[in-house]
Amino acid sequence: MNILVCVKQVADMEAKFKIRGDGKWFEDADIAFKMNEYDEYAVEEAVRLREKIADSNLIVLSIGAERVKEAIKKALAMGCDKGVHIVYENEEMLDSYAKAYAIYEYAKDKKFDLIFTGMQSQDKGSAQVGVILGELLGIPTVTTIVGFEYDNGEITVKRELEGCKKAIVSVKTPAVLTCQLGLNEPRYPTLPNIMKAKKKDIETLPLSNPQNLSEIEKVFYPEKKGGAVILEGDVKDLAQKVAAYLKEKVGI
Repeated sequence: MNILVCVKQVADMEAKFKIRGDGKWFEDADIAFKMNEYDEYAVEEAVRLREKIADSNLIVLSIGAERVKEAIKKALAMGCDKGVHIVYENEEMLDSYAKAYAIYEYAKDKKFDLIFTGMQSQDKGSAQVGVILGELLGIPTVTTIVGFEYDNGEITVKRELEGCKKAIVSVKTPAVLTCQLGLNEPRYPTLPNIMKAKKKDIETLPLSNPQNLSEIEKVFYPEKKGGAVILEGDVKDLAQKVAAYLKEKVGI
């Protein structure tokens, strides 16, 4: 079985962000970066499948500058067999289609049985790359999975829906799966596995002609406006006050 897992390196969400001079992204000089949280679940599920199937190969792929190799190395330490680094210095300027197309160009003739991605990235949160990739490859795509089972070429997944509901979906390979938080418990790479990862191959490929369909015009801080309204009293009185406030201020 050939398995591909796609990961992204994102800025630490606890960092203090400053908007870049061109107004299109944030300054990254003093920012710590890490693997996108959703992608950690994708890697873990891919590695678990790799461990169950003896005759299998698991490749981790990431797009970006030199620093994204750290995310690739973490995935290798978690259990991936090989890394692929598609080099593009200004990864933040690539839209979802451009990223999906770059992955498609790599994957189209590799005959991957399964491709795992995170549901979305923590920075842009578009949740589109996996879906577009599946469409480009012409294979089934199941999104927002929170449960996964594989049996002889057939996948049964539980996917998260609106309103705390779940759906059970079955598809045959090949397929693309986008992984939601809580799918599993990602492992912490041990020191021996980190050392082994240093000997694993990372293939480097250029991205010279990105297929952007859109571009970032402006990044800005949310406008600060309004304030909180604090209501006090008994529950019955509060309910009446809330109803009166909504009717007067909001028109509900």
